[in-house]
Amino acid sequence: MSVSLYSAEESSSMPKRAKIGVPLVLGFSDEDKVGIIQPNDDALVVMLRIDGYDVKRVIIDQGSAVDIMYPNLYRGLNLKPKNLIAYSSPLVSFEGKMVIPKGQIRLPVQTGTDVVEVDFIVVDVFSPYTAIMGRRWLHTLGAVSSTLHQKMKYPSGDQVLEIVRNQTAARQCLVMAIQHWLEAETSTIVDNGL
Repeated sequence: MSVSLYSAEESSSMPKRAKIGVPLVLGFSDEDKVGIIQPNDDALVVMLRIDGYDVKRVIIDQGSAVDIMYPNLYRGLNLKPKNLIAYSSPLVSFEGKMVIPKGQIRLPVQTGTDVVEVDFIVVDVFSPYTAIMGRRWLHTLGAVSSTLHQKMKYPSGDQVLEIVRNQTAARQCLVMAIQHWLEAETSTIVDNGL
């Protein structure tokens, strides 16, 4: 997967000449898989700087149309209900259930020296992740992610920077999700008297 971006240089002496582009390629190769436990089907879980804090267990999800914040991060950032603005559209959780958001909050997310203001939808449901960074954030940053290569690349100035995975955290999150599901199933069986 490759996406080409161009930084144009204009010639001041010949204003009618076409722009000369130097390609800045965002792509992945086999070299990007070095150090990754293979084969892998892990989610891309990283650490990001959100609102000035290093936040672990952030999942990069190209399938998510919104950026989500879960209760652990909300409380960890000492946010209060008064910090939220209304958000009325319901969402669908991983379990396929309808979720009514608590609200929305705009916070800075820093990658390297780049800062993107992100509108997080705050939900009060279980998740092994602290946040989901979806397409809006990826597109604003101009980023391309790969779960196969367990990293994300994005243009910054005239260079390509990358955010690498925490494969151990991804696997721990999977275990936490399975444990939560098993506990919920056990609780349902007990509640139904089976």
